[in-house]
Amino acid sequence: MKANRQELRHYIIEAFLFGQDEGLADDSSFLDKGILDSTGVLELVAHLETAYGIKVNDDELLPDNLDSINAICDFIERKKTAVLPATA
Repeated sequence: MKANRQELRHYIIEAFLFGQDEGLADDSSFLDKGILDSTGVLELVAHLETAYGIKVNDDELLPDNLDSINAICDFIERKKTAVLPATA
């Protein structure tokens, strides 16, 4: 299942921006915009694990993976691809 960009956007806006889009672009940095703090990262990870059936390891809690909608979509796709069995 591909990461649903719209679902992620909706979740971020509702959970962290109190329903206000405020010009959030898919490549907007959550850190630069002050959208996520350490507790927010944990909430986001819990959502990703539940909604997308992935496990986010401690060493993956990096801005490269979780700092924007684009980064999260790419991260989910990498995680999903990594668990798919290799084809012969």
